[in-house]
Amino acid sequence: MRDYREFVSPQTRYFDSKQPFATELGGELPELRIAYRTWGTPGADRNNVILVCHALTGNADADVWWDGMFSRGGAFDESKDFILCSNVLGSCYGTTGPMSRNPLTDRHYGPDFPPITIRDMVHAQKLLLDELGIERLRLVVGASLGGMQVLEWGFLYPEMVQAMMPMGVSGRHSSWCIGQSEAQRQAIYADRDWNDGWYAPERPPAAGLGAARMMAMCSYRSFENFQSRFGRRMQDDGLFSVESYMRYQGRKLVDRFDANTYVTLTRAMDMHDLARGRGPYETVLGSLQIPVEILSIRSDVLYPKEEQEELGRLIPKSRVIYLDEPYGHDAFLIDMEKVSRMVAEYKEELSAGEQSAA
Repeated sequence: MRDYREFVSPQTRYFDSKQPFATELGGELPELRIAYRTWGTPGADRNNVILVCHALTGNADADVWWDGMFSRGGAFDESKDFILCSNVLGSCYGTTGPMSRNPLTDRHYGPDFPPITIRDMVHAQKLLLDELGIERLRLVVGASLGGMQVLEWGFLYPEMVQAMMPMGVSGRHSSWCIGQSEAQRQAIYADRDWNDGWYAPERPPAAGLGAARMMAMCSYRSFENFQSRFGRRMQDDGLFSVESYMRYQGRKLVDRFDANTYVTLTRAMDMHDLARGRGPYETVLGSLQIPVEILSIRSDVLYPKEEQEELGRLIPKSRVIYLDEPYGHDAFLIDMEKVSRMVAEYKEELSAGEQSAA
């Protein structure tokens, strides 16, 4: 199978568990590997740990895809913070996923990889933290799929989490988001090379995965962003500028990501529902007693601000802040200077609260 290690930093470390890992929906992985990165130094009381949770096609290299967040006095300050980011369960960047070898069959899992949920991802992260001797998380932060993990941390391990900052996310995946995901998966399934997920490594469903990425990009940005950036400009090759951009984005993902992984992770996102198996939605969110600052992107068409405002109404110790940028959902990756400042200010507020309570 294709090797995606070229997209993983040489600083990546690995935790291997030979114990079976049971998934929420009844599956089991005979063994588990988790790829992770760290920055900074743990404090003497290990009370300076920040857990960063990445989005759909991200990896543990937060200093690459969120580089603007790392700075002295910024969101992630290596002189003060111990920052940890692990590659999610089901990914193709080092953690066990469809591309990994199944020890029971001696071939990669492919479509046999068991269905997973956001809760499975968090349980896997908890195994890693146990291995590293981390018992408290000063802050858990992430956007999109990362934000789903942030929220689940608050419900699965509330005794560990001191504060949370989810961004551009909802408490449960809407039918709008599920429909977007399914359309993207159907594009992959329609590729003649899909072969029910058992595609040859030299012939992945590139056209389908590329089309899926192009669909996703339409929901990651906004009308205003596309209009101001591309308009109706034509190139010398006869393509609209926006056409060329979309094809480029599709090719870029095909070069660095696996189709079975895309299917696995988008299905996990569709299962996102904080109330699943816990009770009525409003009651469940009302039970969360951890401080939460929710970052909403006003131009986000995938997770509109009304969803973050709903979280803000239902979670007792929560507050919604807004990023007023025209970039759409991806604004958390584009305007990093503002996002970094928002996270840093929240950290300062938390520290001030602790000092006044002392």
